[in-house]
Amino acid sequence: MNHQTKPIFWSFRRCPYAMRARLAVKSSGIEVHLREILLRDKPDEFLQASQKGTVPVLEVGDGQVIDESLDVMFWALSQSDPEGWLEIYHRDKAALEQHLSSLDTDFKFHLDRYKYATRYDDVDEKIHRQEAVIFLESWNEKLTAQTALSGSNNGILDYATLPFVRQFRIADMEWFDAQDWPALHFWLQTFLNSERFASVMTKYAPWKDTGEEHLF
Repeated sequence: MNHQTKPIFWSFRRCPYAMRARLAVKSSGIEVHLREILLRDKPDEFLQASQKGTVPVLEVGDGQVIDESLDVMFWALSQSDPEGWLEIYHRDKAALEQHLSSLDTDFKFHLDRYKYATRYDDVDEKIHRQEAVIFLESWNEKLTAQTALSGSNNGILDYATLPFVRQFRIADMEWFDAQDWPALHFWLQTFLNSERFASVMTKYAPWKDTGEEHLF
């Protein structure tokens, strides 16, 4: 792609959905124009691209817009997958779909009501924490038996999940770090300490304020 036809990637640095999409785009090697936004001050151009008003949004050209994070991941990796993130997709599509579905529905449901309990009426965050723990314990068990959720190496299951486990930990890091989940802790900390994570967490000024696009 030349400079004029590179996709436009609307993102918010701390959003776990945008984070996992950035991870896949970075792994694919596809260059995009990254536009950082503030969720409280969304540019008109962003809302025109996707009326959903949530990140990530990828404008790939010819009027095509991808505005679901998993769809962005699969699109990028279908173009180029040098690290073999989709190996699990080809090997066990049913297991991949089951994991991603439960992650984005049940786990995320409990994560939100644990981390952001004050946003909801009549919510006991500890109940939702315990419900989310069921998932975390199952992932720790899986990571005890194999290197990654995707198999022998981190792949799409891992990088789709890690941003949300990071978000869960942030809610109460002291409590999280005290849990007896050695494989899960190692998996998460290896990611958080990696150059890969640092490379997708560069802080940019909001596009609305500067008009600057960043090659990503």
